[in-house]
Amino acid sequence: MTKDVLVIGTGISGLAYAIHVAEKNSNISIVLISKSNINEGNTRYAQGGIAVVSNFKKDSFKKHIDDTIIAGAGTCDPEVVKFVIEEGHQRVNELIEWGAQFDKKRKQLDLAKEAGHSEKRIVHYKDQTGQHIQEALIAKIKTYPNIELLELHTLVDLITDHHSKEKANRCYGAYVISQEEEKIKKITSKITVLSTGGAGSLFAHSTNPEIATGDGLGAAYRARVLMEGLPYVQFHPTALHPKVKGHTFLITEAVRGAGGKLFNMKGERFMLKNDSRAELAPRDIVARGIQREIENQKEEFIWLDGSAVDKKQWRTHFPTILETCKNLGIELPEKPIPVVPAAHYFCGGIKVNNKSESQLKGLYAIGECSATGLHGSNRLASNSLLESLVFAQRAAQDTILTLQGKLPNNSFYSGIPQWNGDVYSNSIEIQAIKKYRKELQELMTKYVGIFKTNYGLKIAEKRIDQIYKSVNTIYNNNKLTYGLCELRNMVSIAYLITKQSQEISQNQGVFYNHDYA
Repeated sequence: MTKDVLVIGTGISGLAYAIHVAEKNSNISIVLISKSNINEGNTRYAQGGIAVVSNFKKDSFKKHIDDTIIAGAGTCDPEVVKFVIEEGHQRVNELIEWGAQFDKKRKQLDLAKEAGHSEKRIVHYKDQTGQHIQEALIAKIKTYPNIELLELHTLVDLITDHHSKEKANRCYGAYVISQEEEKIKKITSKITVLSTGGAGSLFAHSTNPEIATGDGLGAAYRARVLMEGLPYVQFHPTALHPKVKGHTFLITEAVRGAGGKLFNMKGERFMLKNDSRAELAPRDIVARGIQREIENQKEEFIWLDGSAVDKKQWRTHFPTILETCKNLGIELPEKPIPVVPAAHYFCGGIKVNNKSESQLKGLYAIGECSATGLHGSNRLASNSLLESLVFAQRAAQDTILTLQGKLPNNSFYSGIPQWNGDVYSNSIEIQAIKKYRKELQELMTKYVGIFKTNYGLKIAEKRIDQIYKSVNTIYNNNKLTYGLCELRNMVSIAYLITKQSQEISQNQGVFYNHDYA
């Protein structure tokens, strides 16, 4: 298959990008690769909403810019922060034109407040914002005949000069694996876009779906694409402690914004001693505050008390949380919710420019898998969907200009080889995949999680290196399966996070090493 544009990942970044390109030029052929079905992915789990300046009487671009830079511990790129926030208003209006319907109060957007924000500016749809946006974008995508969708396909490797014998420092598409057939396909393209999310599944508790295994990050690493800031992994302070059907369930920050309070097992409102903003301090501060309490008590969770939020607001703003807790026997708002911090968002990733292009020509990265400079060492709540929308539009604009320039012809792409290495699997070796995946999660949570030490990082590095070599042996001697593909990415990114963590010599944002305290 040869297309003008290959988009890998179908969250808000990939879908918005494809819509922008298709709207500008209906002759551009686009193929979208979805790892699961098109409805799955990190976007649908974004409960809170989009941070965007809408009420210009009370709010301003400057306030949002200042909040973002403060949350990012002064390590954000000021130029990026400025244009993302200023362009965000137009991008959200486009989203509404495409079918998104956000909550309103008296015909005005009903804006919520979240931690780190000085004003109410979170545009939302109940506590299902991500799912609602995903559904609106999918409906829009289906109206374009030049967009083809391949579901249940996973990125294996990027096609680069290594496969073409060229020296153009360029990406020419990707090899992907069909989960149903476990067959590897070659898809060549003039432009390749990674919108593959982060790697939350590296940790024992993650608000991400299980498919968040760092596929784009792993492929970029093997293609020697520059990546930065990977140790800046943001942990969401409040995830429901008992997993729901094997999955970690997020309790949106908006619950604390609406008046929810945190208590330890002694009944102490402990965040008051950590920060003057208490429960509404930036996420890194709240997550560390909770983790300290958990380490100093027997129970592996603390309480989120939502009794200050009235029942009507629970029904109108947090219906999914209300129903989920009810099914677990937690009657809100009378009973508190048991919560723990959970890996939530990668602030770093593939280094890109202001048009979302990586150092490899023709390769763009949008959303969580990218490092744009917006978040610095800590993301301000609800800035992620905003970043995705702004950079999707910028990447699409640059794509259209690039496709008008001089690029390799179709005969060049047909000369790129098919995937080589389809040998039979050894079932004994494949059984080891689950074991290594679980061990990786335990190592990362214990030594490379919210709190780190130099000694712990060395332990993690040594064991991850051993797992990496074992996985490489399995990869070289067996057919590449879907599970092995995920593990190969996870171990690569775990090793890279650990190594980059050892290069950081001070605590900032979400990064915290006890040895630097």
